[in-house]
Amino acid sequence: MMIENVVGRFSLPLGIGANFLIDGLDYLIPMAVEEPSVVAAVSSAALLARTAGGFYTGSTDPVMIAQIQVLDLADMGKAKRAILASREEILACADTSPSLSRLGGGPQGIEVRDLPDTPAGPMLIVHLMIDCRDAMGANAANTSAEAVAPLIEQISGGRVGLRILSNLSDRRRAWAEVEIPAKAFESDDFPGREVIQGIAEANAFAVADPYRATTHNKGIFNGVDAVLLATGNDWRAVEAGAHAWAARDGQYRALTDWHVRGCGDFETLYGRLELPLAVGTVGGATRSHASAGVALKILGLDVEGQGRIAPESRGSAGGAEVGSDRRGARRLSEIVAVVGLAQNLAALRALATTGIQKGHMRLHARQVAVAAGAGGEAVERIAGQLIAEGSIRVERAKELLRQ
Repeated sequence: MMIENVVGRFSLPLGIGANFLIDGLDYLIPMAVEEPSVVAAVSSAALLARTAGGFYTGSTDPVMIAQIQVLDLADMGKAKRAILASREEILACADTSPSLSRLGGGPQGIEVRDLPDTPAGPMLIVHLMIDCRDAMGANAANTSAEAVAPLIEQISGGRVGLRILSNLSDRRRAWAEVEIPAKAFESDDFPGREVIQGIAEANAFAVADPYRATTHNKGIFNGVDAVLLATGNDWRAVEAGAHAWAARDGQYRALTDWHVRGCGDFETLYGRLELPLAVGTVGGATRSHASAGVALKILGLDVEGQGRIAPESRGSAGGAEVGSDRRGARRLSEIVAVVGLAQNLAALRALATTGIQKGHMRLHARQVAVAAGAGGEAVERIAGQLIAEGSIRVERAKELLRQ
């Protein structure tokens, strides 16, 4: 059993996002989600991106932060200098996982932050930087933080309070990019240049207004969370970190950047999503949940992190490594970023053209038909009638079913 006091199972549909071309490789994306239109929308956006060469990705090393809170310090400056001077000793004490170190991970560095004015008085916060390789890293970070706590007290002369990881994993980021010609958005009802301009304007709205940004980012997580759930990862931790990242300059903003490039017949829509992504392909539910293991195999990323290698990557972020071979958790984070970007593209394209409800309500009508008791071919007939009438209600679906 994975949790306590189990009385049953609560299942979610497991779908496959199709059409994804990422760094020149084809992927099928397992997605666990209950909301209609999510899988269909992301597959449609992936097909659109595919016509322009697909998505390109990048990521930083998988470094997590473990925090140690130090209180009751007589001299904050002196304590900070002493901790920094003892860097090597602290890192050696924090090296609690021989297997992680053997794989090239483990403690990488320390930082000390001053918090001089808190409701509980001044404190120092020591950050341990832990390279977690293919693990999500919560256990590794927490174990290291607890191991160094007595040493930190001895060096600083203070009292250690909390020692725990931070879910703002801003040293462990992934990003995805795409660039699509305006002509790919052409339809009988909407010129391509008008569509991409509308998408760029919608994104600008979400950058400037927290009320819009909240819904905008929720749509991104329709895709991100679905992949995290399917692969047995902690979607709550990723969401918490990403929302904090979205407000890093003091205002909550869109996580994406969409803007128009070029002019005339050469106009394109460029999109980018970057966010903290602490994910794992070893440990946790990836081993204990059979479906999560299957999802990783579908992605070509086995639980030992010896999965498919991206042959090429482009993009940059803060000097992070780009273009190197990446396997396991790092590759998974890049795939998750792609799905979030594709989901956002699908939503913004709908908003800039027909509106978000047209496709969503068509799929919702099927749910209503099923809820009314329909089965087999009756589901599609009743759903079609509900849409035609513009009245997607369970009561009406029951009437149609009786007829």
